[in-house]
Amino acid sequence: MMDHVRDTWMHFLPGGFLAHLSTIAGFLLAFFLVARLVGERRAPANTFAWLLVIVLIPWLGVPLYLLIGGRKLRRLVAGKQILCPVLPGAHPEASDEICLPVANTVVGAGACAPMGGNHVHFLATGEEDFAQLEAGIQGARHSIHITTFILTRDDTGRRIVNLLASRAKEGIKVRLLLDAIGSLWTRGKFVDPIRRAGGEVGRFMPVVPFSSRGSANLRNHRKMAIFDHQIAMIGGRNIAKEYMGPTPYEKRWRDFGAVIEGPGAVLLNEIFIADWCFATRQPIEKLNAEIPPNVIQSRGNCELQVVASGPDVPGDPLYEGIVSMIQEAEKSIWIVTPYFIPDDVLLRSLIVKARAGRDVTIIVPAKSNHPVTDYARRYYVRELRKAGARILLFDGGMLHAKAVVIDDRVGLMGSPNFDLRSLFVNFEIGVLIYSRPEVLGIRSWIEQLMAVCREPQIDPSRHFAGSLAEDISRLLAPLL
Repeated sequence: MMDHVRDTWMHFLPGGFLAHLSTIAGFLLAFFLVARLVGERRAPANTFAWLLVIVLIPWLGVPLYLLIGGRKLRRLVAGKQILCPVLPGAHPEASDEICLPVANTVVGAGACAPMGGNHVHFLATGEEDFAQLEAGIQGARHSIHITTFILTRDDTGRRIVNLLASRAKEGIKVRLLLDAIGSLWTRGKFVDPIRRAGGEVGRFMPVVPFSSRGSANLRNHRKMAIFDHQIAMIGGRNIAKEYMGPTPYEKRWRDFGAVIEGPGAVLLNEIFIADWCFATRQPIEKLNAEIPPNVIQSRGNCELQVVASGPDVPGDPLYEGIVSMIQEAEKSIWIVTPYFIPDDVLLRSLIVKARAGRDVTIIVPAKSNHPVTDYARRYYVRELRKAGARILLFDGGMLHAKAVVIDDRVGLMGSPNFDLRSLFVNFEIGVLIYSRPEVLGIRSWIEQLMAVCREPQIDPSRHFAGSLAEDISRLLAPLL
């Protein structure tokens, strides 16, 4: 009798009770994750995509969300230095050039106020960008702060690493911050020359070991180089042959960047310091003590607004700033982006402006390096074309630049793409420019792009395979 009872329980426990217990636990976990997901401030498409995966494939969706589903981390926001420091003398009264509705919207979402006294020089080619980066490294007298998403093991990456090592050996404070995923294969021995020379290399939010929930999803997409705390480079270029180099390269991507001197560069340096101290756990007082007291100096007449966005900012200032720019447009909206996956609010705002007769122009690569995003953008392109917008496909290779110009009076450039990941998940950095000469400079560069663009062909018969690929890509795009 006892043997029968024992055998019955042994049969029940592994095959029955444990199975039921795991099912109930999985259901409860999925239920709480769905409740949390619905309560977060996300784009509707992103929320819907995660809901489908969690509910329909819980054994995949639950661990995947726990791994990469994080967006805003309260502990992260509280633990990092505030990304909007007060720079004495750097915030003059708003001039007539500043578009106050846009500026106020961005400030209200958590970014800094506009500041004057800046000089801005645009970098239109990878050769210009590399020459400026090399000159900045060689000319620095005190410090070199660089953060990049990608650093590759090619001639470009190796040359920059050797230059940084050489300057570190001379006693310059060299700090290189690499994203742990984007620079996965170059964070070790490849950058050891910098460490051996006395420089420092930091990893931003490594996945193994996990630094926090959702760390695999929260990537630092910011690209900045700051020299002596007051000269900064910003844009979309990573440190790789595809983006920049000393000589022309046939397969080089088209990108855009700028050199900023003045109070804006000081603020970009503050953002680097906050990122660096968060990643390396170094006391922020140590780095702040290196900044000279007279670092804030006027270098020009350009008025701009530095906008950091990501999990370390309570709101979504880049996203809300772009929405405000579109809504304030009276004549034209020009957008350049490698990946065009807007949320419903941005798409509807652009459609309304196009139907109202505004010049809505979207420039994307004819074929990007991510086919999924090319399929995903098809729906948005069709809807905008039906509304009267102009879609231009860049035929000069891969277009990786990011820029927005509204009415020739407000410009935006920096690291964010026009997609859900950049606008809602990644750590990004952008600069809103209000001074007319510089805004017209961005417009002139976009006009040069248009000379190498064509309009997409109209395909009235969408075949089944193409439609299926498009629908699946649109579903997955918010998770990429």
